Amino acid sequence: MIHEYVVPCNIDNRIMERAADILKNGGIVALPTDTSWIACCSFASSAGIKRLRRLSGTRNERFFTLLCTNISHAGEFCSLDNTRFRLIKRLIPGPFVFILKTLLGAERTLGLKRPELGIRIPNHPIPHALIKSLGQPLYSITAKRSMCTGSEYETDAQSLFIPEEELFEGGWELEALEGIDCILDPSEDLERLFSTILDLCGDEALVVRQGAGNSVN
Repeated sequence: MIHEYVVPCNIDNRIMERAADILKNGGIVALPTDTSWIACCSFASSAGIKRLRRLSGTRNERFFTLLCTNISHAGEFCSLDNTRFRLIKRLIPGPFVFILKTLLGAERTLGLKRPELGIRIPNHPIPHALIKSLGQPLYSITAKRSMCTGSEYETDAQSLFIPEEELFEGGWELEALEGIDCILDPSEDLERLFSTILDLCGDEALVVRQGAGNSVN
């Protein structure tokens, strides 16, 4: 496992390029967001997606999020009308996951078994820098203590609602996660926060999980 220290206000592009190479080769990278730590792979890597599913303990795609840098990425894979576009535009970047219906053919491209996808555009420079170096979005899951071998935590893999204690704070803690190839560590502890999940598949926005994002209306 490679543990890289990254200064968020002065990111070393060489570190990002090394992490991007790991992702291109089917690897898993852990990094911070504006809420909690995540583990991610390249959405274009079938080997990476298989490893991420193994790490997560579930094959249910509602637990996987496409991490993007802008709303145009979402439009490449998901159905966006003017109402949904304006809502998302108002809330990004920020601690929100937007569940959207996928476009025809996108399910096969992304290897999904569901006609919907969670989109996340975080307000944190490290994921943005990694996506830029990779040249494509990331497929991600929340990093949880129950993923560690021999963990004392037991979490229902089919639930979106996990206790706050399940989340990591410091980057060094993620070294206990088997299957992680690289940690991008800002050397600062994260608050243990959840993103707010908004289901935009229907006529009105539905709050599936209330988290750090509050200004929805």
